Formats: sequence, C-alpha cells, structure tokens
Amino acid sequence: MSSTKSCDPEAFLFGMMGAAVSLALANVGAAFGTAKAGVAVAQLGIVQPTRVMRGIVPVVMAGILGIYGLIVSVIICNNMKLNGYPLFSGYMHLGAGLAAGFASLAAGYAIGIVGDICCYAYAKTEKIFVPMILMLIFAEALGLFGLITALLMNNKATSVIGSCVIS
Repeated sequence: MSSTKSCDPEAFLFGMMGAAVSLALANVGAAFGTAKAGVAVAQLGIVQPTRVMRGIVPVVMAGILGIYGLIVSVIICNNMKLNGYPLFSGYMHLGAGLAAGFASLAAGYAIGIVGDICCYAYAKTEKIFVPMILMLIFAEALGLFGLITALLMNNKATSVIGSCVIS
C-alpha cells in the first residue's frame, strides 16, 4: 500500500473560491472608497480647483486596494497544481482570499469615509491635509495586513502541495 493519499477533488473548489472572494471583496472596497472620496474631490474641484491634485490622494489609495486582491488571486491560481493539490491547501487558499478580501473591504470603507470628510474640510482649510494623509495611511495599512496574512497562508498551503495524488 502506498503512503501517498488521494487528493480530494473539492480542494480546487475551495482554492478558486479563495481567489474569487479575494478579488471581489477587494474591488468592492476599492470601488466604495473611490466613489465616496471621488464625490468629495469633485466638490473640492468646484470650491477650490487649485487643491484638486492634492485632494485626489484618497481616490488613488482606494484604487490600490483592488491591486491587493488581484495579487492574492494570481498567487492562489498560480499555486494550484492539477496533480497533488490537497484539501488543506484549498482551505488555506480560501482563508487567504477571505483575509485579503475582507481586510481590503474594511480599508476601502475607511478610506472612503476619511477621504470624503477630509476633502470637504480641505476645501475650507489647508491645515487638514497632513492629518488626512496620516489617517489614510493607517486605513491603507488595514489592507496591507490582509495582504501579508494571505501571503503567509499561501506559503503554508504551498508547503504541502504534492502530498497527494489524483486517483
């Protein structure tokens, strides 16, 4: 009898769900942050047109969140091997996708709210710009935490790939 166990075919379902959830949730967060802050930037352009280029920072930072989801999705898809993909790896990739997706969703929500309020305040006074940038950096860090966690989970998932065979 062989010491290698057979692979569970559902592992691919969980791995692909992780890739899809990561991309979808990260882009929902990016879209929300872009839309919420973008409206405020448009208002800023009406009130103080000279400040628009500095006020567009929240929109750019929200867009970066979608890239985090794309990175995790591509890494998950590249690590899924047709032969030797165990259920453990599928679960880890699902968890990685959920971690990156929900972290980016929360970061997008925070960036959208901070960008919205601070752009309205920035139209009235320039003193709010530096505090706005600091708040946006800490909000963006939420998405980075999810990305880093997803990368660590992916490394653990790839360490067991090849430990089973398709029967």
